[in-house]
Amino acid sequence: MADKDESVPGLPEAFLQFMRSGWREDALDVAVRPEAAHHAKRRAALSDAFPGETLVIPAGKEKVRANDTDYPFRPGSDYVYLTGDGDPDGVLVLHPNGSGHDAVLYAHDRSSRETDAFFRNRDGELWVGRRRSLGERATELGIEVRSLGERDAALAGAAPAQARVLRGLDPVVDAAVLAWQPDRDHALAQAISELKLVKDEWEIAQLQEAVDATVRGFEDVARVLPADRGVSERLLEGVFGLRARHDGNDVGYGSVVGSGAHATILHWIHNTGTTRPGELLLMDMGVEARSFYTADITRTLPVNGVFSPLQRQVYDIVYASQQAGLAAVRPGAKYLDIHRTCMRVLAEGLHDLGLLPVSVDEAMSKESMVYRRWTLHSFGHMLGLDVHDCSAARDEVYTDGALGEGFVITVEPGLYFQPEDDLVPAELRGLGIRIEDDVLVTADGHRNLSAGLPSSAPEVEAWLAAQREAGPRLP
Repeated sequence: MADKDESVPGLPEAFLQFMRSGWREDALDVAVRPEAAHHAKRRAALSDAFPGETLVIPAGKEKVRANDTDYPFRPGSDYVYLTGDGDPDGVLVLHPNGSGHDAVLYAHDRSSRETDAFFRNRDGELWVGRRRSLGERATELGIEVRSLGERDAALAGAAPAQARVLRGLDPVVDAAVLAWQPDRDHALAQAISELKLVKDEWEIAQLQEAVDATVRGFEDVARVLPADRGVSERLLEGVFGLRARHDGNDVGYGSVVGSGAHATILHWIHNTGTTRPGELLLMDMGVEARSFYTADITRTLPVNGVFSPLQRQVYDIVYASQQAGLAAVRPGAKYLDIHRTCMRVLAEGLHDLGLLPVSVDEAMSKESMVYRRWTLHSFGHMLGLDVHDCSAARDEVYTDGALGEGFVITVEPGLYFQPEDDLVPAELRGLGIRIEDDVLVTADGHRNLSAGLPSSAPEVEAWLAAQREAGPRLP
């Protein structure tokens, strides 16, 4: 990686003059993005929720990885939801105007060739590439865009008692609006989360795109997974990561690639293990589309291609749980009822395995819940720009509420028998199985966005065999 020249003093005047001349200015060919109208509708809905108040939503700042190198930038999801912009340091401000709000995006302008910044600064265009001008950005996003240099004055002019800030993303913005009122600021985050519960047609298309790329990524992994020898979990992680970078923006979250006993660790992201024929491989992975919407899919595969009788028995319990949960997804269905539906099937399966110390009914009671020793998590979660979307929404409209048309959720029951668990037979220890799909709630029920990836045990075995026969492919 080149060492940036911004700190080098005393460059010869001849060199500076030479660098300042002979550059052609090429305008970018930009047009309004088709999704800009959707972002405008979302800003209007947020405006209606807070009349007369200044609303501040930052993109966030780049984060240092080490010394003078940064992590790849990923903007705050709420900022993306309201603007469609993906660059660092931007700030969306909704300025009250008496009848609503004027939406203004404060953003970096180009690194002008009127100064030496374009070749000397670390953010200059010869270092990082051509940035859009303010006018080009305004055209693309369909929003008024002003220079980031005007941001501080705009924020200073906001009455503290009438300002709400999405905090924790940009310390400069947090400091500029000093009247920190946690309840008021949380209400802004809450309102945006609740708007995000219902996905519009463009968002659904983006999620389907992310899901389809994720299915291709699982196929890629299956095609390089040997049946007769071990390979590293990180090889499989990397193969999926190639698909994510090629077909999307990146992975939507740290890929879980858990072979053998690692499958019992819910958020195993170290991926330092090795597959072994005869064991299972649990992979929880999702491609993040270029629009930042992410998929979230889990499949559990028999490394040698065929489930053993015991593996198949446990797998079928989890599959039955997931199918029962999917069947319950429809508008008006209570989120907690779907959870209980999935969990009861798991509890009944644990009873059949002889593991529950009490009856199924007692195990399911609030006073017991002992079945959860082997399945710690809920049946699923909302999905969208975040893998765990809408997290600031009120309980009464999320976990204690009912599903609505346009919601997108995951359904992902699982059973996990830790290798150190002395309350299960030795042959079960180290066995972990999860099946996860991404599901859109429709007017008449639901649509499984990830149905293109088989999930029943016979289908998984046949699919794995077909992928191996097809062999590796380039993206």
